[in-house]
Amino acid sequence: MTRALTFAYPGNLQLKTGGYGYDRRVIDGLRALGWQVDLLALGEGFPAPDESVLSAAQQALSARPDGSLLLIDGLAYGVLDDWAEREGKRLTIAALCHHPLALETGLAPEMQAQFRRSERRALAFAHSVIVTSPMTARELSAHFDVAPGRITVALPGTDRVAATRAENAVAQILSIGTLSQRKGHDVLIAALKGVEDLEWQATVIGARDLDPATAAALERQIAALGLQARIDLAGAVEDPAPALARADLFALASRFEGYGMVFAEALAHGLPIIACHAGAVPEVVPPEAGILVPVDDVTAFSAALRTLLSDPAERQRRADAARAAGAELPGWDDTAAIISKLLDGMARDGVA
Repeated sequence: MTRALTFAYPGNLQLKTGGYGYDRRVIDGLRALGWQVDLLALGEGFPAPDESVLSAAQQALSARPDGSLLLIDGLAYGVLDDWAEREGKRLTIAALCHHPLALETGLAPEMQAQFRRSERRALAFAHSVIVTSPMTARELSAHFDVAPGRITVALPGTDRVAATRAENAVAQILSIGTLSQRKGHDVLIAALKGVEDLEWQATVIGARDLDPATAAALERQIAALGLQARIDLAGAVEDPAPALARADLFALASRFEGYGMVFAEALAHGLPIIACHAGAVPEVVPPEAGILVPVDDVTAFSAALRTLLSDPAERQRRADAARAAGAELPGWDDTAAIISKLLDGMARDGVA
């Protein structure tokens, strides 16, 4: 019997973001486990598409035959509540929630409230909900009326890497994350100004074109602080592994993370981490491997940078702890196996 699944996604599946990276690895993993995964593109602009895109996406999803098994990325599913109510009895739907739409940084209050209403309603019609962290599972249970028994946690996998140690005369600070408000690069840049007296170079890897206004504001901030020679906004890269291998420490001031795959990757590379108590970050970064500070606290972030930049022994101690923690992280085969088991059960259950 063929194990068939439609994976529906918004936007460009090849974008170098954590969410799309998770999607790609799960698709590959399910195919390796024998699933026939048909890809269905839902169009651009989600989670706030125009009416024509939304209508076309609904029509494409509704064209699936009765009893079809669908896995729908939450960036789109959270605003497909009307469609989900119409089709939730006919189709077997799993929603993949990287993090609730309403928790994105920078939303106007009315948009935040709208996303919260639509996602809560959409999730009510999903057979199962897949999340990428226990924190998101708790959030959905507490605030989105999703019963714990309908939620499956499938942590992102992390690739194993060879143990290496960067040998840099000047400390190399690495940050990875789309140039968006949520990633807090403005906090990192301001904090770096506070340690300008120390020797360091910083590289920020992340797409510029998903939030051009924020990308432009970061460039202006760097120029205003006179740090153009020391901070490189490198844009998106095909593979961040070489940059991780060259770095001495990882710093990202995210205001929220549904999981934070880049933190897991930093651990796997043995990098000490500076980050914020935000979303699932404390679940990913052990206290012995990193320093976590309050969200938007530039002074505390700068002090953490100073600690690791000025004390090589402390930096190495945390690097060793990071390496040990990284070795315990699940692989992508584990992630795919968890989701495959859930989908097998859904396929046996049939239409809800």
